[in-house]
Amino acid sequence: MGLEIEVDPGEAGFDAARLNRIDEHFAKYVEAGKLPGWLALVSRHGKIAHLSTHGMRDIASGSPVQTDTLFRIYSMTKPVTSVAIMMLHEEGAFELTDPVADFIPSFADLRVYRGGTAHAPQTRPAGEDMRIWHLLTHTSGLTYAFHYLNPVDELYRRAGFDFDMAADLDLAGCCDEWASMPLLFDPGTAWNYSVATDVLGRIVEVASGQTLDEFFRTRIFEPLGMTDTGFAVDRANADRLATLYAADPQGKARPHPKHAELHAAAFELPKALSGGGGLFSSAHDYHRFTQMLRREGELDGTRLLGSRTVRYMTRNHLPGGADLETLALGSFSEVANAGKGFGLGFAVLDDPLAAKVISSRGEFSWGGLASTAFWVDPAEDLTVLFLTQLMPSSTHPIRPQLHQLVYQSLVD
Repeated sequence: MGLEIEVDPGEAGFDAARLNRIDEHFAKYVEAGKLPGWLALVSRHGKIAHLSTHGMRDIASGSPVQTDTLFRIYSMTKPVTSVAIMMLHEEGAFELTDPVADFIPSFADLRVYRGGTAHAPQTRPAGEDMRIWHLLTHTSGLTYAFHYLNPVDELYRRAGFDFDMAADLDLAGCCDEWASMPLLFDPGTAWNYSVATDVLGRIVEVASGQTLDEFFRTRIFEPLGMTDTGFAVDRANADRLATLYAADPQGKARPHPKHAELHAAAFELPKALSGGGGLFSSAHDYHRFTQMLRREGELDGTRLLGSRTVRYMTRNHLPGGADLETLALGSFSEVANAGKGFGLGFAVLDDPLAAKVISSRGEFSWGGLASTAFWVDPAEDLTVLFLTQLMPSSTHPIRPQLHQLVYQSLVD
């Protein structure tokens, strides 16, 4: 489906020439070989005021990024899964304080890492049950194999996980494997970016009786008109799929070492459906999703969540109102963690001054491994979307630079 500018920038409170600084700045990334290509979308009061593309979705063939290009959105899948969980919560399927073991029995009797190596870890019993709200806030004690910060991360890699799910396991099997390994900390005592949202995806399946892809399709994507979003790409749309690139040591974009394998896999439904990072999407579709969030759960007469639920999700739920700089075990993106808390599926900005990035209190956001990003700013009634395909997202300071370029263009 098509996208187009819907309002004159001036009518939406922007200076058009200042908005164009977004394009001028990120065009330099492409010209320097740092990004293959990108799409930027800025919307205010529900209308698109700026929409631009630059560079290539596939450098080798010379195919440009277009407004209908399909992207791997990786961790921008997480907000979708969090919305799905909260839809079920609204229906009374569980309380946020319910133990995860009520839905996935292998999560009973968890143990916590306290020392030793991956070959001989020393553990103790967990002092707290892992609960659903711990998964939503990334305070569960779970981790990611790709952090390379802790012997527990190595245990994940030895079990077949890295940037992907273990090849021979379905989602239920992945959850059982994660439950068998020690936690980094007692649930609720620290923040660590992890497979927690994948575990939430399994809870969606157990609580709803549907596979995760079926729930997403019937309960979120079809109601919102998100026809391009899913865990696999329709072969009829193969020419729309952007190639995945990886940064070399100089930060230049090169085809990902596994790009041929990843491209072939894109057209097959994976064995394990990753609610933490498995979706493909388009600017049209994710813009629809952000508009639903901006409107507090409703879009074009379709309501997925109650307004109070969205407001609750987009408050800082970290213990004691801490920010990520205080509570996080390690850095997880190129964006500074100071002043930023975490809600139920989103980063939430509590203190723009501490963050040292022009922004608004109450903004909520997230991004993906291939340098994609979005945010919703309720104070300015603003949504922003940036799509590209460069791993990892920490290669360039795209997100803070995009913030300063968007906010300097607001002049009302």
